Amino acid sequence: MGKLRWGVLSTSNFARNKILPALQLCRHAEFTAIASRDLARAQAVVDQVGCGKAYGSYEELLVDPEIDVIYNPLPNHLHVPWSIKAIEAGKHVLCEKPIGMSAAEAQQLLDTVQRHPHLKAMEAFVYRFHPQWQYARQAVNDGSLGEVRTIHAAFSYFNTDGANIRNQWSAGGGGLMDIGCYNISLARFIFGTEPKRALAVVENDPGFHTDRLVSGILDFGSGTAVFTCSTQLVWFQRVIILGTAGRIEFEVPFNARPEKPAKLWHQRGDRTDEVQFEICNQYTIQADEFSLAVMNDAPVPTPLADAVANMKVIDAVRESGKKNSWVAIS
Repeated sequence: MGKLRWGVLSTSNFARNKILPALQLCRHAEFTAIASRDLARAQAVVDQVGCGKAYGSYEELLVDPEIDVIYNPLPNHLHVPWSIKAIEAGKHVLCEKPIGMSAAEAQQLLDTVQRHPHLKAMEAFVYRFHPQWQYARQAVNDGSLGEVRTIHAAFSYFNTDGANIRNQWSAGGGGLMDIGCYNISLARFIFGTEPKRALAVVENDPGFHTDRLVSGILDFGSGTAVFTCSTQLVWFQRVIILGTAGRIEFEVPFNARPEKPAKLWHQRGDRTDEVQFEICNQYTIQADEFSLAVMNDAPVPTPLADAVANMKVIDAVRESGKKNSWVAIS
């Protein structure tokens, strides 16, 4: 079926170390160009990869007629503005999570995409494409856990570097936006519905003014999701899905390593099986699935409306942290 030509906005560590290697493994996508505000940085990446074009501005990449898809891994406050520019330039867009700074801003992107129905756009919640999460969702849908009643999730790392974009409030830094968004997304993914209300405790860094510790409860009506995220705790991630008849627990739920098998534990009553998955690159799977949706003019795996819904929950968690009370999610 051929390959779509991908252009990458930014030469960030994430773009260089995660996205470019993944694109080189794709069946339906290929790295074609990269843009930086510094041409020398972009050229250095191209030289390292051994292929592609380098641009010294984001605008140059967007007007390149040989680019089909734009991958946007820019800082959070630039997700919506540059994704809109890409759509208006006639490009399909895969944008990193979280999709924007608020649900209202995310809606602006959705409105833009709806005015260009021939173009595809999607939020890059890559964990959903890993076989371990496809397995878990199927197990839930098959009823092997009974009725899912609660999900417990934790995601943390330690970073006190003030120069790091994750610690810059104006750029959308903080734990909730960077990693807490995963905890919210996965709960919605597994329950298959939206939470009705949120309750949170938020602790901010006194210098950065970003949230460094967030603990929350999401009420889905039929069950709860309880989570903690932090930018100033030891590195850790774990997710446990608990039902009336079974449990699924992930060893590495979000950053599954591409060089070793992922595994989870699936409990059914008194029996617990360790399930291992073949080595794979979830970023490659995501890029190929998005490319196929473009090539076949089919719906993207995760509609952009899902990204807006996730931001509504993030907004509610923030508000609850300020009010110290439950906040309804509309």
